[in-house]
Amino acid sequence: MKYIILIGDGMADNPIAELDGKTPLQVAKTPNMDRIANSGKVGLLESVPEGYPPGSDVANLSILGYDPKDYYTGRAPLEAANIGIELKEGEVAFRCNLVALKDSGDETIMADYSAGHISTEEADEIIKTLDAELKDDGFRFHTGKSYRHLMVTSFGAKVEATPPHDISDNSIAGHEPKGEDGEKINALMERSRAILKDHPVNIKRREAGKNEATSIWLWGQGKAPEMESYEERFGRSGSIISAVDLMNGIGVYAGLTVIDVPGVTGYIDTNYTGKAEYGLNSLKDKDFICIHVEAPDEAGHQGLLKEKIQAIEDFDELVVGYVLENAHKFGEFRIMVVSDHPTPVELKTHTSDPVPFAMIDSGESNDTGLSYNEVDAKKSGIVLDNISKYIEEFLS
Repeated sequence: MKYIILIGDGMADNPIAELDGKTPLQVAKTPNMDRIANSGKVGLLESVPEGYPPGSDVANLSILGYDPKDYYTGRAPLEAANIGIELKEGEVAFRCNLVALKDSGDETIMADYSAGHISTEEADEIIKTLDAELKDDGFRFHTGKSYRHLMVTSFGAKVEATPPHDISDNSIAGHEPKGEDGEKINALMERSRAILKDHPVNIKRREAGKNEATSIWLWGQGKAPEMESYEERFGRSGSIISAVDLMNGIGVYAGLTVIDVPGVTGYIDTNYTGKAEYGLNSLKDKDFICIHVEAPDEAGHQGLLKEKIQAIEDFDELVVGYVLENAHKFGEFRIMVVSDHPTPVELKTHTSDPVPFAMIDSGESNDTGLSYNEVDAKKSGIVLDNISKYIEEFLS
């Protein structure tokens, strides 16, 4: 038996007036996910435990079978694992976004949480500058991908920090890091603004009319978690494919093989087909594959409805469709398709609402009469309130 989990990050949404009260999943053309829902089963899944923030870290730990109550220490340590940063005892990793802040009167606005989806090559120059300027003060900076990077220091584990995408187009007042060591983290972020103001990369972006990386934004901090591997926990070997360090970092801690696919971007121009091809190919010598696509989530954070629908349709056709067409080559299989959390385009941030999932075994042929979307998932009456436990059954 081969086990396949396909994650369309942030696909779930709320009813939208512009869509006559329907959600993007209801409007998008998704024949392959609908086929799984109709021929297998469909329902709702509670991926974010009560009391936890609805982040991709918490939700995807749950979906991969690791209860956040037992394994979650923060987002940044997971990302650190994927870029080869080993956190020593007492060290704290922070997610370090490059963002565009704009002063408007007496307020400072989070104009762009991604600094115009700055390229990794441009970002690397900036991160190296920050590291050179600030490492003597006990801060180490490491390049990740695009706008997503890391800062490591010896304090700050108890800071309360807001993800920058949660305050898009709003004043940052009241959202700055708080609590123990909050002032130190705020001071560091403020220092970065002076360093980046006339950075060569920003000068070029300014001249090209692009959003600049005017500041860092620190959040998602934590110390290294302790996790059993998939082999130890489930008796399964496996791999993971994603464009984001967070997902691949979970894979590292879970003992999964992280597969690098050319042309993956984490956005709507990503190499969907390549992910599907590389993913299925990995099943020649593995039991399990998780293929994660970030594009719907990014479109949701930017409030781009058309792009979100397009990302959902591309995910359905180029990933889910390819997997359905070719999985039989490996004998018996079990496929789950799921959204890790909602990212409503009207809110531009995550929510904790249950998300639709659909699952099918090879040879299964039901006729539920239901499609893959939030409304039909609720109609099914199936609600998984302990997804981590359910994954044990999925992989059995």
